[in-house]
Amino acid sequence: MRTDDPLLPVGDDSLPPVRDVLAAIATGLWRWDNATGTVTLDAEAARLLGLPAHAQTLSEAGVRSRFHPVDWNEIYGTVQLAVAEGTLAEARLRIMDDTGRRVLRTVRSRSKPVLHDATEAYELIGTLQEVTEPAPGTAARTPVTGDWRRSREAFLLDAGRALAEARSTEEVLRVAAGLSMPGFSPDGLAVFGVAGERLTIIGHHGHQPGDDGPFSAMPLDTDYPAAEVVRTGRAVYLSTPEDYRRRYPAAWPLASRFERQSWAFLPLTVAGRTMGAWMAAFTYPVSFTPDERSVLTTVARMLAQALSRAGVAESERELTEGLQRSMLPTLGPKIPGMSVAARYVPTGGGLQVGGDWYDMIPLPNGRIAFVIGDVQGHDVRAAGLMGQLRIALRAYASEGHRPDAVLSRATRFLSGITESIAYGSSGSGTDAATAYDPRFATCLYVEADPTTGVLEMARAGHPEPAIRMSDGTVLLRPTAGGLPLGIDPDADYPTTRLVLESGETMLICTDGLIETGGHDLDSGWARIRAILEEYEEEGATGDGEGLERLADTLVQAVHGPSSHHTTGPLADRREDDIAVLLLSRTGRTEQHTDARRTVLTVAQAEPERVAGARRHLRDLLHDWADADQVDSAVLMVSEMLTNVLVHTDGDALLVAEVTGEPGARRLRAEVADGSDDLPHKRRPGELASSGRGLVLMELLAGAWGVDPRGDGKSIWFELYEDASGGGAE
Repeated sequence: MRTDDPLLPVGDDSLPPVRDVLAAIATGLWRWDNATGTVTLDAEAARLLGLPAHAQTLSEAGVRSRFHPVDWNEIYGTVQLAVAEGTLAEARLRIMDDTGRRVLRTVRSRSKPVLHDATEAYELIGTLQEVTEPAPGTAARTPVTGDWRRSREAFLLDAGRALAEARSTEEVLRVAAGLSMPGFSPDGLAVFGVAGERLTIIGHHGHQPGDDGPFSAMPLDTDYPAAEVVRTGRAVYLSTPEDYRRRYPAAWPLASRFERQSWAFLPLTVAGRTMGAWMAAFTYPVSFTPDERSVLTTVARMLAQALSRAGVAESERELTEGLQRSMLPTLGPKIPGMSVAARYVPTGGGLQVGGDWYDMIPLPNGRIAFVIGDVQGHDVRAAGLMGQLRIALRAYASEGHRPDAVLSRATRFLSGITESIAYGSSGSGTDAATAYDPRFATCLYVEADPTTGVLEMARAGHPEPAIRMSDGTVLLRPTAGGLPLGIDPDADYPTTRLVLESGETMLICTDGLIETGGHDLDSGWARIRAILEEYEEEGATGDGEGLERLADTLVQAVHGPSSHHTTGPLADRREDDIAVLLLSRTGRTEQHTDARRTVLTVAQAEPERVAGARRHLRDLLHDWADADQVDSAVLMVSEMLTNVLVHTDGDALLVAEVTGEPGARRLRAEVADGSDDLPHKRRPGELASSGRGLVLMELLAGAWGVDPRGDGKSIWFELYEDASGGGAE
């Protein structure tokens, strides 16, 4: 006997037709083609799935809509195992009606995977047969596939992991709403909390907005299941609407409009204290067998732990964010002639606050003070010391003290409060000694004159500022400095003076911006320099909006995009707090020139800064066409500065300026001092240790000279990028 249906095998003529046999035992045939994503059904299989009773081919999505979503997820794993092992895939599946809310019947599927050799695609060819089980929602709401205990354990492991990773109350509720329990899943959830003597709703799922109104702010003595659970700490299971109406007649009218069939109210208990209740509501009757109650109880315990952790984390975030807002100022009103932008990014680990800060302080003389600093540590004490130090600096600055005096007073203040912190401790002497923990702080204090662009700065162990010139050249500005605040109460802090030209931007920052990502100071500054140089000119020299974009670019280049709510390498890179302050001298477009100009002071007490001046000049000439001329310029500047320190009693002032178009530029370098003695060209002997400065300038410079001044003299030289423009032969 041969049938017309290509799905049916060839049978023996002595047997009845296979089609008749399958129809007699209410069994249908189906074929699931994984390659094309289609499912072919005969008439009986279509009827069992609640479809018109005729052979048809549907998409995978069309068939999937007929199964209970939990069953579909479980059968997928069963099929994959059968494909891998070459065995039969057996499963029980609940067939849902068109609304997806009512179970029509339960069917059993037995199918055999058929693999295609050329590809990894496969077909499932098998049968569907209706099975006799208790009505949907009765005690037989057992798992429909696999072993119940194995499914339960897998579900609880997955639920525990998902709830443990949730970092906020909203995320915990979202995870709870997405849990698919083995064999039964609620479609309505609500989490109740306690505020005083009243019940509150923390969150809900499966309800319309406003549905929670009658249930919020209920007194705890209300005849409502959740209130009873909070009062007694014991779960309440209601298998039928009749149970609900009989036990809670006053609350039943509120619950009846949701058309649920079963309810479970479980206590949310942490450390022996009931902090709320969890409601799971079902659209079909559930008898709440011991196994089902065990699953619900375990989920409630995990949910309570997750909500407790999220609540603590949210309180800590709110506390630290409030602490940050109170300690970090908002920048004041716009400054005529200047633009300012600032950023603060807390460390990624632990408490989201530390010792970094910035500040902008209006001064009595009409100038503006900019302060940036970093108190040692990333804990609450560092944040507290930072707040005290910031207030002290504001007070000293508002009194009208110069930058060096402000830092001198600040170091005495910090030394005093850290050395005396143990006094007044409420603990024993041992506890007080343990609490003694001196801290230091780095700081850079800049006093700016918006009208002239003059900056006077004092530095206490802090990274030096960087200057981005109008043509994009970036220089790390050598700045005189002293010890960090709090180390030596009598430390001195020399003042460095420079002029911020129109179109130039100064960057000051804490070491977090430089060293994040495993960098040291040198490699970190090289990274920052590249970011500043590559940034479009209008972003650094234009309006305040451009400066804000530059601040964002610096932070994102170091950290990557914000990743506070995800794990991975970007989150791990938040190793230190970051404070950034950008100050730009604005002006009309026609005021911007291509000139590069820098001013440096080398004090008698700091001869080692001659080496810094050499590096600074090389940075200024980073794109000079002739490398030999750069070496010559560095050599001549070194000789000029050294001569001032050796032959005079004053400091040396270096002014270097590059003007002109690339390829035809001029470098003019000038070193001034306060001595009236003019240099004289000498003919040093072969073994002489000095006397070669003017000889070198005569040989290497395109032009040079000595200009007497009323308060001293200056010696200068010029180099021309195009040798034909007047360079030495």
